[in-house]
Amino acid sequence: MTLLSLPPPSSHCFSSSFSSGHRSSAVVTTGRPIRFPAVAAATTTHHHQQSLPIDRSSLAVAEAVEEDQLWAAACLRIRSFNDFQSSSFGIQDHKRYLAEREFLALKERIAGKREGFKRVSCINATLPLSQLSNSANDLCASCKIGCILRVSVCHYWTDTGKEQHIKFTSNGEDRVVVGTLDLNQCLWLPEEIPGRKPEGIEAEYGRAYLSNVCVARELHRNGLGYDIVSKSKTVAGEWGITDLYVHVAVDNEPAKNLYLKSGFIHENDEPAWQARFLDRPRRILLWIGVPCTNEL
Repeated sequence: MTLLSLPPPSSHCFSSSFSSGHRSSAVVTTGRPIRFPAVAAATTTHHHQQSLPIDRSSLAVAEAVEEDQLWAAACLRIRSFNDFQSSSFGIQDHKRYLAEREFLALKERIAGKREGFKRVSCINATLPLSQLSNSANDLCASCKIGCILRVSVCHYWTDTGKEQHIKFTSNGEDRVVVGTLDLNQCLWLPEEIPGRKPEGIEAEYGRAYLSNVCVARELHRNGLGYDIVSKSKTVAGEWGITDLYVHVAVDNEPAKNLYLKSGFIHENDEPAWQARFLDRPRRILLWIGVPCTNEL
């Protein structure tokens, strides 16, 4: 299983980071701790590097069902939502810790063990590893995690002190997770302003939120963000969701452009006092109506 999220070359993460539900600090290039809250808008970064083209005929966008796919998604999120300095002491151990925490929290949410979440799905965009062969060395170099995942149900073992390239295999083909998000059926996300639609008893069943929206930075401008958001709307409709929301930082213009072009519209603003209290950029809440395709 290969993780594909790379040092900040060209653009941004799209939306919000939703990890284990606890705050922590991470070692970053600036030497400052970076907040990793339950739901935190990803920061916008601007760099100058040409995006790699992809063969869209081999792109697959689907709900993740296997643990190796969830592990790849967790690794992509950690690399996307943090800015690490490779020379920092113990950085590989810290990356492994964050990836393991997000992986286990993601499994817990999908299994229905997180209070307040009725249903959660991880949606991944994947490409064959062979399609990325021309740049595989550079891509995989940023995806290495010295990983001994001490969980009995997992199989991501490597020798102590060695690094392992993370990938997963589907129908005999090695594939790479290049985009990911979570679709959360719930009334609200922790530490975020709730949506207003639908109202009454239907809200418990008809409201959902997107979180952890990110795309491998090397592959921005290939439409992958639109692809995973579009898939989330399809899955939401199959669940009977009528109202889909996403939170985004007010200064994250690339993310706002993605959602607005995907049909979302502004519904509400986070109070300034709340953003100050949580020590983060202020959020806006975007909404889109979802045609229900669930006949039950």
